[in-house]
This record gives sequence, C-alpha cells and structure tokens, in this order.
Amino acid sequence: TNARMAAQLTTAKQAAPSDVTVLLLGETGTGKEVVARAIHRWSPRRSKPFVAVNCAALPEHLLENELFGHQSGAFTGARTSQPGLIEEANGGTLFLDEVDSLPMLAQVKLLRFLHDGEYRPLGSTKVRKASVRIIAATNTDLEESVSIGKTRQDLYYRLNIVQLTLPPLRDRAEDIVLLAEHFLAKYASEFE
Repeated sequence: TNARMAAQLTTAKQAAPSDVTVLLLGETGTGKEVVARAIHRWSPRRSKPFVAVNCAALPEHLLENELFGHQSGAFTGARTSQPGLIEEANGGTLFLDEVDSLPMLAQVKLLRFLHDGEYRPLGSTKVRKASVRIIAATNTDLEESVSIGKTRQDLYYRLNIVQLTLPPLRDRAEDIVLLAEHFLAKYASEFE
C-alpha cells in the first residue's frame, strides 16, 4: 500500500473509536466513501446503519426534507410523515458526500444538529434528538468555499475535526495491482 494512503488509513483507524467528525478530502475516485465505510466498520457504531447521501445529487428544495424528514401536512402532497436520513442513521453514521453542495439554510440546520444532536423535521413543532456520527467528504477546496461565502466558516470548523486527504490513484501506482486483484476476485465470484 502507498505510504501516504497508509498514513491516512492509520489516522482513520485512530479516529474511528471516538465520535469526532471526519472530513475526507480528495479528488473524485480516491475512495472517500470506502474510507468512510471503513471508519464506520472500525467504530462502536458498526452494528447500526451507515447512511450515505450525495448532497449534490439532490435538488436544493428536497435536500432538507431528505436530511430532516417531514411531518404530515408539511407541504402539498405530504399526506404522511416521513423520517429523514438523520433519523434513519440514528445510532450509526451519516456520510455527507459533496458536502460543499449544501445550500445555506441546510448548512445552518446541519450546524445546529452537529452542535447539540437536535433537529426539527419540516412542518414539525417538536425538536427531535439523534445520535449520529457525521463523516463529510468533498473534492473541492473547502477553505476557498468559505472565503467566497459558499460554505459557512463555523460549519467548516465543525466538520474539520479530523481531516484526511486521500491521494489520487495516479500517485499510488503500487496500489493498482492490489485494486485490480480485489475487483477481479469480486466480479469473478459474482458472475460464476
């Protein structure tokens, strides 16, 4: 294994037993979700859900609903209550991929959740609590995103407790054979 990647995995393993927020940085395809899943597996939360959400894949008007859920009647067509991903991940880990895509209002609500574990589903008057470990990832420069006002500075500080920067595969030539063998074995067993 590449020495830089091995160092990041060692830090990930050290951070896993605690509930600290982890920020994974790296280009697309560096394995950020794989590392997030490993942190979850190495943690005391391993028997609870690992819930992944790509923040950029959800339209802005649906993102809050996906994260926090809604009460019946919260909006036109909301005939029943629906739990959000935070409730689904309760006791486990919520992986926020492309966290830099969160709109400002969702950032404010996520910040509150990170601060005290409380959130309010859309249309609800009651605050709920959940115990969820947050792992966030981005392939952009979050410090630059803060400087241009796209990402809240306080959210950046809350997410950036433990930072791991995953090197791209082009800088990890020694890992190519390991990855090729892994995928050959995986797909050979799937298609037997």
